[in-house]
Parts: sequence; structure tokens; C-alpha cells
Amino acid sequence: MSQTPNPFIRGYQNLHVVRTLCITYEDDSPPVWRRLHPSQAHLLDDQIAQFPCILCNDFALITEGQEVGDDLEAQCQTEGIVRSVVYAVLGGDAGQPIHIGDTYAAEDAREVVRRLTFETGFYSRCWEISTAHITEEAGCYLTELADIATPIGFLFVAFRIPYSPAIGVKVIATPWTDANLQYVEGITAEQLRQEQCDKGMPESLVNVLLLAAQADVRILIFDADAPVLDGLPLYEE
Repeated sequence: MSQTPNPFIRGYQNLHVVRTLCITYEDDSPPVWRRLHPSQAHLLDDQIAQFPCILCNDFALITEGQEVGDDLEAQCQTEGIVRSVVYAVLGGDAGQPIHIGDTYAAEDAREVVRRLTFETGFYSRCWEISTAHITEEAGCYLTELADIATPIGFLFVAFRIPYSPAIGVKVIATPWTDANLQYVEGITAEQLRQEQCDKGMPESLVNVLLLAAQADVRILIFDADAPVLDGLPLYEE
């Protein structure tokens, strides 16, 4: 499989909030952002903002009114002032970390995460795509599977759509990431892919299902009249 972007992916993955400190120096150097050391994670925002601190490349420590151990102090050779507390909203895309934006209150950051999150069971888990994304051989194979009991180990079930030539697939144990498949089935995504190929599944179908399942798609409908999905390979008739 190529490393091109997965066209089934929508939104961001692993959304979370990180409290960071905007720190300036006395010499008017550009500000820097650091996380507060875990030993001071209990401090409230008003115990941090506008207070002096010491910092290194990895973290900062508030010094005024706080006890700082000698070992931590030795790691921080720079002094500064915390100008503001910033709640960064972070996420991921195709495994790469992304800085989405900043807020100045924890509640606001959590609301951004809530609005951006496609919660399991509510959004973006059912797709209808063109049969042009699989070969004719794969289409026939899928139709045959819909009329029999899908073999064990495929982690999907094919089914017919009443009064329609479209074929549906119910994907099981998503997302098909290494971490989740190891937990559920004791295999990696590549091992599942290889097992499906070894059992005679056409490669075009294997590839589409893997991409969809990695994006946590649970229902995938193949229909000749459905639109093509930009970024997904097409196969000539």
C-alpha cells in the first residue's frame, strides 16, 4: 500500500488539550512556549500567569511561592516570566501531530474538542462509494460473499441491499490499526491484509476495506451509481 493520504479519514484523530505557558525574557527575545513540569500540574492558572519561572527545552517551573528541587532547578538554566496560560488543542492526521489552535481557558478548549470530535456511533461511519473503486472481479467476489456466510477471519460481513444492485459491507473490530487489532485479534493490520489475500480476496477489495477500516468506517456500500471518492484508486471496466 502506498503512503498517500487515506481518503476515508475525516476530521482529526486523538484530539486532546495541553496547557502551555507563553514565556518572555527580560531582553525582549521572542516568546517561547513550554509545558509546566508535572510536579506543578496542580497549580491554578492564576498561580502561574505573570509569575517568574525557570525553564529548559522541555518544561518550565514556577519559582515564586513554590519549592523547586535542586535536581530540577539544575536542569533549568534560563529565567523568564509567564505572560499567559494557553490551552493548546492538538490532534493527529495520518499519525502526524497537528497544532489545531489555542484558547485561553480550559473550558473553551474542551468545547473545541467536543465540536471537532466525530464521536463513535454518531458521525462518519457509513459510506457509499462507486464500484469503480474495485475491479470487476472484486465486485463479483463481493456479490458471491453476500449470498453465503462470510468466512471466519475476514473481519467483515457482506450483505445485499434490498431492491438494489448495491452490495454492503459491515466491517468488524474497527479501527484496523495495529494497536486495536493486536488487542482484539492478536494480529497487525498487515497480517490481516495478508490473511485476506491468502484466502483469495482480490487485492483492490482488500485495499479499500483496509483504508476504510483504518478510518473507523463500519458500513461501506458499493454502488455503481454512487460518486467516486477523490483520492481512492479507480479501475477500468
